[in-house]
Amino acid sequence: MIEIRDVSKAYDGTLVVDGVSLTLPKGGLTSIIGPNGAGKSTLLSMVARLLPMDKGEILVDGLDVAKTPGDALARRLAVLRQDNQIVARLTVRDLVTFGRYPYSKGRPTLDDKAHVERALAYLGLKTLGERYLDELSGGQRQRAFVAMVLCQDTDYMLFDEPLNNLDIRHAVGMMKILKDAARDFGKTVVVVLHDINFASCYSDHIVVMRDGQLFLQGSPDEIVRPEILSSIYGTEFAVHQLGPNRIATYYT
Repeated sequence: MIEIRDVSKAYDGTLVVDGVSLTLPKGGLTSIIGPNGAGKSTLLSMVARLLPMDKGEILVDGLDVAKTPGDALARRLAVLRQDNQIVARLTVRDLVTFGRYPYSKGRPTLDDKAHVERALAYLGLKTLGERYLDELSGGQRQRAFVAMVLCQDTDYMLFDEPLNNLDIRHAVGMMKILKDAARDFGKTVVVVLHDINFASCYSDHIVVMRDGQLFLQGSPDEIVRPEILSSIYGTEFAVHQLGPNRIATYYT
C-alpha cells in the first residue's frame, strides 16, 4: 500500500498540499478528485517522486520514496503525467519498450520483448506497433502511453488526468482499460480525475481533496451524494441511481 504521512508542499510560500496523511488501499482503482487547485496532481507527483516534498514522508510497500534508489522505485511504481509529450519521433513499439528500461537499461531481453508484446496486445495496438506517435489519433496515442506504463510491470500505476483531451467515447474506453488492468493484472491504479461521474462509475475507492488537504475518502456510494458534492465544489448537485452507478448532475 501507499502511505502518505503528514506531507506538505508549498510554492512561493503558498501551501498547495497541507499536512496530508492518507493510506491508499492496495488493489483496484482509486480516484483522487476535488476542485481546481486542491493539490491533487501535486500530491500524485510527490508520490511518484516527480516533485520533492517539503515535509513528511511517503512509503510504497514500506519503501521511502525519497530515499529509495530510482531504479528500485521504478520497478515498484510507474506514473503517467499530464504533459506526456515526447519530442523525438518514435514508433509505438519504441515508446512501449521504454517501459522496460528499469529492467533492461536500454538492452531489451527476450523477456522484455514479451512484456512489450503483451502490453501492445492488451491495449489493442498490435497493428500500430510500427506507426509513429505523430501519426496516431489522440485516443490511440494515449493508449500507447498507457501501454508503456503497463509494460513497466509495477504493482502501482499512477495516472494524472489521463482523460485530458479525450472525447467521451475514448474517455470511457480509457477508464475501462484502467479498471480492467487493475483486475486482470492485480495492479493498484491511482487516477487524478476532474469528472465526478467517471470517478463514480469506475472507482473502487475515492479520495477527495480540497484546499490542499484531505477532505474525505470512501466508496463511490459514500462520496457521490448531493450534500457531500455540494460541500466539495460549492454548487448544488442532484444524484441519480442508474443501475449500479450513482450519477451526479449540478445546477445553479
